[in-house]
Amino acid sequence: MMDYPNPYAPYPGEPFPADTQGGTIPIIPVVQQYAAPVQNQPFDPVFVYPQNLPGALSLIGQAVAGESEDAQFYEWLLQRAPSPEDRQIITGIRNDELHHNGWFRQLYLELTGRPVPSMPGETFMPPANYCDGLRRAIQGEQHAVQNYRKILFALQNRVHINVLTEIITDELRHAVLYNYLYAKNSCKA
Repeated sequence: MMDYPNPYAPYPGEPFPADTQGGTIPIIPVVQQYAAPVQNQPFDPVFVYPQNLPGALSLIGQAVAGESEDAQFYEWLLQRAPSPEDRQIITGIRNDELHHNGWFRQLYLELTGRPVPSMPGETFMPPANYCDGLRRAIQGEQHAVQNYRKILFALQNRVHINVLTEIITDELRHAVLYNYLYAKNSCKA
């Protein structure tokens, strides 16, 4: 174990009042106490290309499959939005999501040479009220970011990476906007 001079001593070279080691502090045991143990383990497969590509393609298909349910959800929210500001924000988010859907379709086509296969989508279940819809939207944006990061990890082409980065940052912005609406409308958990 190495000892290092105590930079907090009142005068250089003098011991700190509570220091019994003549002005030095044992650094290594303190660092070892808080540092995670180093293990020689391979990275999680979600990070490893090309093994992560099939999972990413499946997630792209799922994102596209939810298109119908998403459209019904946004229409439901818009019909219940209590102010023009709420409607403007939700309309902007809906329009972003339509762009994302097109980008996912293009991305899938470029990665596979085929259009996205048809997958069963989710059935729209109306929320209990407007605030419940906002809560569901916030959670949906968070879930989307988690899935879209997995897609991002499988991309190699810079343009594809840029597109996914745009989609992910949009989803984060949407979550912030939904949180704003949730607070503005005095929604309670």
